[in-house]
Amino acid sequence: MVSLATPADADADADADAVTIAAMGDSLTQGYGLLPEEGFVPQLQAWLTAQGHEVSLINAGVSGDTTAGGLARIGWTLGPEVDALIVALGGNDLLRGLPPEVSRANLAGILQAAQAADVPVLLVGMQAPGNYGPDYKAAFDAIYPELATEFATLYAESFLGPLTDAAANDPQAALARYMQADGIHPNAQGVALIVDALGPSVAALIAAVQP
Repeated sequence: MVSLATPADADADADADAVTIAAMGDSLTQGYGLLPEEGFVPQLQAWLTAQGHEVSLINAGVSGDTTAGGLARIGWTLGPEVDALIVALGGNDLLRGLPPEVSRANLAGILQAAQAADVPVLLVGMQAPGNYGPDYKAAFDAIYPELATEFATLYAESFLGPLTDAAANDPQAALARYMQADGIHPNAQGVALIVDALGPSVAALIAAVQP
């Protein structure tokens, strides 16, 4: 039988097979201070495409957002087109010194919403600095692995972990090479390091949608 499919039909089929992932986060996800193509979401899109994944990423990062902000907008973030969700929130909670139990409750609400929508999640952890004291750090750091277990999500230990590792031997050199002038947000090279580390976890998230 001769197929009457056109190139447009083939493109439509490819689009139908593509997994749509919303990346919910703060300025680290949004791409603060970077050219559009240098941000986390575009670089991750390029990484996944190069690995052969049919995927479309939605940049659901909002600069300055806290876990409370993420909870407030999770309903409309989980639109009908979204097949999977990356959650990378908590950095601004730390900057504000919010109680860990508040951050935990907000993240749990986000994961509950995703679970109710039957949307697989990759939860990306954050680690508290030591200046809040050991009790605060222990309580905050435990939020992510414990919630990942409770809600059976995929889990990546740290968004900024690759940069922390790079700074272990020579912090000043790593700061100059991978960070913007504010010392908080990664530059394009820093984002590339993060994407290389997180990419396999996102590939696992795609596999959770298309087993």
